[in-house]
Amino acid sequence: MLLGCIGDDFTGSSDLANTLAKGGMRTVQYTGVPDAPAGKDVEAGVIALKSRSIAPADAVTQSLQALEWLRAQGCEQFFFKYCSTFDSTPEGNIGPVADALAEALDAYKVIVCPAFPGTGRSVYQGYLFVKDRLLNESGMQNHPLTPMTDADLRRWLAPQTRYKVGHVPAATVFAGADEISRSLEDLHRAGHRHVIVDAIRDEDLIEIGRAAKGLPLITGGSGVALGLPGNFGFTASQVPWTGQAGKSVALSGSCSLATRGQVAYHAARHPAREIVAADVIEGRLQPEEITAWLLAADGLPLAYSSADPEAVAAIQAQYGRERSSGALEAFFARVAGLAVAGGAARVISAGGETSGAVVEGLGLDTLEIGPEIDPGVPSLRAGPDLVVALKSGNFGTVDFFEKADRILAGEA
Repeated sequence: MLLGCIGDDFTGSSDLANTLAKGGMRTVQYTGVPDAPAGKDVEAGVIALKSRSIAPADAVTQSLQALEWLRAQGCEQFFFKYCSTFDSTPEGNIGPVADALAEALDAYKVIVCPAFPGTGRSVYQGYLFVKDRLLNESGMQNHPLTPMTDADLRRWLAPQTRYKVGHVPAATVFAGADEISRSLEDLHRAGHRHVIVDAIRDEDLIEIGRAAKGLPLITGGSGVALGLPGNFGFTASQVPWTGQAGKSVALSGSCSLATRGQVAYHAARHPAREIVAADVIEGRLQPEEITAWLLAADGLPLAYSSADPEAVAAIQAQYGRERSSGALEAFFARVAGLAVAGGAARVISAGGETSGAVVEGLGLDTLEIGPEIDPGVPSLRAGPDLVVALKSGNFGTVDFFEKADRILAGEA
């Protein structure tokens, strides 16, 4: 294995694996730290953790365990993947995990770049934008677990880390990999360990990736990985895929603007059933009921608990954040497991926490990367008779569920 990657959630890990697979690397995604060595043909390994919204100390412990396994596989370089909206709180978990990995690898000049132009995320003058809006004005700042309310990445990261945070501006990035490398070295000499790097185009990300050649640790969104396969001698290639026939179901627990639009679009055209959070928390609605409905419905049925930020805040205020989120995740995990046991062969999940619950509910440990559905969202084969799509809340076009099902079935 050449490149070892640690993702702080399941959808983001799939996003990164998708980028590396398209770049020509034989890529496998693992759910949690594997118990056995990787296959000899694996060139990039992505360990998907569910560490974004847990206690910082626990996130650090899990990430270091993942690093230990990846180092044992012989990896030459390591990548810490987090969300392109830099989802975190002032306490972490991006900063604490980046600190721990940097210390373990004796890494300096650690690139910090969540940019993903393909989905409208860019970094300019150290600020994170969503299309033409600052992140904290875009509507994407209202994550129920990891709200990100300041687009100034240096200012947002500073309280999370023990080290000075530097910045490579866009003008330097536009000048290419050599200038980026020189700037990283200058900032290192000035005492900065983590460095925010601007990027507004895919070309910028490729140059940043080239500048990262030989660095022990890189952190960011999947976009920075665009240039990494080339550093190891790989070139872009078609990802092989065989579609899966059978019953399909869709689940959504994301409250993002993008997913709520996708849910509304799908519900107007296909069977859809809302899951009321209070009914789940108080035990009035059981997973068996929703599963039976999903399996009996025609076409691509969708069960969703996606709600606007105000509704989510009201539920959290009434029941507590951990109780409400934990109940819904356990519910979706159980529904996914029952649906597959009942014959579902294609499972589409929207939302990072929901997708993590689905993966755990299905007991998936290794996922083979297939073709891209939308930027950042690949098809995944989970077994001989099961394929899945795991979508981050903010990703995908309005017809995502329909498109995902066609690609998973091998019809597009």
